[in-house]
Amino acid sequence: MAKFLKSAVYAHDYPLTNREVVFIGRSNVGKSSLINALYGNIALVGKNPGKTKFLNFFDIDKKYTICDVPGYGFANRSKEEIVTFGKMMEEYFAKRDKLRLCIMIIDVRHQATNDDIDMLAYLKEYNIPYVIVANKIDKLSNNQLFNAKRLLFKQLEIDDKQMIFVSAEKKLNIEILRNYIESQL
Repeated sequence: MAKFLKSAVYAHDYPLTNREVVFIGRSNVGKSSLINALYGNIALVGKNPGKTKFLNFFDIDKKYTICDVPGYGFANRSKEEIVTFGKMMEEYFAKRDKLRLCIMIIDVRHQATNDDIDMLAYLKEYNIPYVIVANKIDKLSNNQLFNAKRLLFKQLEIDDKQMIFVSAEKKLNIEILRNYIESQL
C-alpha cells in the first residue's frame, strides 16, 4: 500500500529510505496522474499546472520511496521560484544517495523542449539512472504516435530501450512501467 510520507525542501528534511525513484518533468505532462496510475490516488492532481512546490515523498508498500517534484519550465513561476527550484533539485540529486531511478516524463504530443534536453543532459552527466516516459499516447492516432516516437528518439538521442510509452489516463502500459521500475530496484 502506498502512503504519503512528507513534503520537504531541504536535504535535512528528507525521509530515510533504502531505495528511491524520482518523478520529474515539465509542468502539465501528467506526473501526478502517472503516479496515481501506478500507485493509487496518492498524489494531488491540480486543475492548473505548477501547483507542486515541494519534494513530496511517498512510501510504496514499505519496499521503496518515490519522490514527486515540481514541474520545470512553468512560465508563470517567478525568477525567484525558478532559482529556488533549481537549488532544491541540485541538492536533491547531490545528496540523495539512495536514488535508484529517475522517471523523466514528457508529453508525447509535443517535441522535447530545451528544458527537457537540458534535464536529460544533466542526468547523463551525473550518471543518474533514468528512463523517459512518454505520457498521453491515447491522445494520438497510430500514425501520429509513430511520427512522434521517431522525432523524440532523434531529438533526445536515445533508443527505444530508454523510453516507455504510456497513458496515465487510460492506464495503457502502466504495468510495463511498474515492472520496469521494480526491475531497476
